[in-house]
Formats: sequence, C-alpha cells, structure tokens
Amino acid sequence: MMKLRSKRFSRSSSKLGNNGSKGEKDAKNNGEIKWELRPGGMLVQKRESNNNQSSGEGLIAVRVSTVSQWHHISIDSTSTFGELKLILSLVTNLDPGEQRLLFKGKEREDSEFLHMVGVRDKDKVLMLEDPATKEMKLLGMARGQPINNTCCTIAV
Repeated sequence: MMKLRSKRFSRSSSKLGNNGSKGEKDAKNNGEIKWELRPGGMLVQKRESNNNQSSGEGLIAVRVSTVSQWHHISIDSTSTFGELKLILSLVTNLDPGEQRLLFKGKEREDSEFLHMVGVRDKDKVLMLEDPATKEMKLLGMARGQPINNTCCTIAV
C-alpha cells in the first residue's frame, strides 16, 4: 500500500493564535490519502472498510489442486506465485523449479503477484509437475538411479 500526502488548502491555525497545535493534528489526520493498486493496474483511492479481503490486504485461503490431492494454503494476498511455490514445496516435496502453477487456465510466472492476477479468498490454483523433470525422473528410474536425484543426473 502506498501513502501519499495531499495538500490541504485551509487557514493555518498559527495565524489564529493557537500556535498550530490543533490545526496541525487535524491536517495530519485528514490530509493523508491511502492509495491501492487494483488488479488491472489502476491506482485508486483506498476505500474505508473493515473487510481487509476486498482491499487486497490480509491472508487469503487458496485451494491448490494437484493431480490427486487438495491443499488449503493460507497466504498473504500480496505474495507472489514464487512464494506460493515455496510453501507448496514443503507440503508436496516438489522443488519450486519442478512445479507449474496455473490460475484461470494460464501458467503464472514466479514474479507475478497473487492480487495483481486476481487471486481472491478460496480461489483454486492448479499445480502440475514440470514434464521435463518428470521425464528425467522416469529416465533415472530406468537407469537404476535414485528418483529424487534430479539435480545430479549423469549424461551417458
């Protein structure tokens, strides 16, 4: 969230003889405008509401579907897909480089923000294993190498 100060055009309370005590406090409280960045990229003035979910702040629950399982992950809505991959790596034992995350039918890059793409509370994200690493694991099994040793493959 960005905070920008707006100038207020009013009489200074120092001219009124109050030494600026009350007038400066009012200007500080009323003079700040809070801004938010919408998923489309538009910068707008933040609405005053008690629901943090609608303004793009706070924790959201994301349902992540693998081929055979569902995982419910709580994550900050301003996180990136790369951070989501790190959390999923703890749950699924797949490295972040081996994961492919799809949201609304498109593969998402690690640097994309969840709230900028439009991920909201209880939305579904599909996680697939990278086909290249899957193939390397299968080739490793055929050669008799350990399955989880994808970083140290030997070219024959």
